[in-house]
Amino acid sequence: MNPQRIRALIRARNREFYRDKAGLSWNLVMPFVMILGFAFIFSGDDETAFKVGVLGSPSHEQSPFLTTRHIRFVPIDDLSAGIDKVRYHRLDLLYDPADPPRYWVNQQSPNGYLVERLLRSAYRDDNPVQREVVSGRQIRYVDWVLPGVLAMNMMFSSLWGVGWVIVRYRTNGVLRRLRATPLSAGEFLVAQVLSRLLVVSGATVLVYLGANLLLDFPMRGSYLALALLFLAGSVCMISLGLLVAARLRSEEMADGLLNLISWPMLLGSGVWFSMEGTHPLAQWGSQLLPLTHLVDGARAIMLDGEGLLGVLPQIGILLAIGLTLLIVATRAFRWQ
Repeated sequence: MNPQRIRALIRARNREFYRDKAGLSWNLVMPFVMILGFAFIFSGDDETAFKVGVLGSPSHEQSPFLTTRHIRFVPIDDLSAGIDKVRYHRLDLLYDPADPPRYWVNQQSPNGYLVERLLRSAYRDDNPVQREVVSGRQIRYVDWVLPGVLAMNMMFSSLWGVGWVIVRYRTNGVLRRLRATPLSAGEFLVAQVLSRLLVVSGATVLVYLGANLLLDFPMRGSYLALALLFLAGSVCMISLGLLVAARLRSEEMADGLLNLISWPMLLGSGVWFSMEGTHPLAQWGSQLLPLTHLVDGARAIMLDGEGLLGVLPQIGILLAIGLTLLIVATRAFRWQ
């Protein structure tokens, strides 16, 4: 490969993107509008439904509290993770029905206070429940949804910025002219990946910094881990876009196929709502989507304070998917 040809192609592609004012505005303004919209819509009263985490797999006969109506009981396997959810108001209460039964509640949570009263009323006085207290700032819905919005913006920018653009090059004859130059297919694809990485990374940083100034989002984990996770996610999404564009000749077909790929990921990866409590098949299927691992990893870093080691599985999965797709796209690529 010739580094000079790759650098020249990256510069040309970036200039094309920056001169497209509509595309540049869409990548920067759209995430702001969505984040501010969610901050306004969900700034009212808390939802009335209660959410209680339950350790283990108890039966209704074992614990009378589990028969209480209007409470959604969520199975919790990791005690420390469950306590963190109570700390940040993502659970109203964490309940362990073992002998003796015990629970964890955040005294700053109004819902936690009410659920605690319901729990204690379900037990007799001669069978007390051990009480543990945790404290922490409430995570707003807009705080919770921010990692998903950032990941979603990366997905759309990568898929359409690479997949649709290359198909447009093919239909307009740009690829045919490039084929007549010394540029190889591998150099062209590498340049596309690096160019889009620069654009996506820059846009993500600007969106995060601007939104943080306006709404003061929590960031409890490592910025290095978040950067590496987003880098792996961008490589994965860009490679997926390259695979779509490897042979397509119709912009309409590319647009339809990209929508067919992106919207199931958008709905099934937990961008807008948690997959906890959904059908087991839906939860299993969500693990097959690369966007799920990107969103889960970003939330673990930003909201739960995970470091690099904690999100290495997500980074590894995204890189493995991305490199596999990139190899397949390179082999399948056609200039015409």
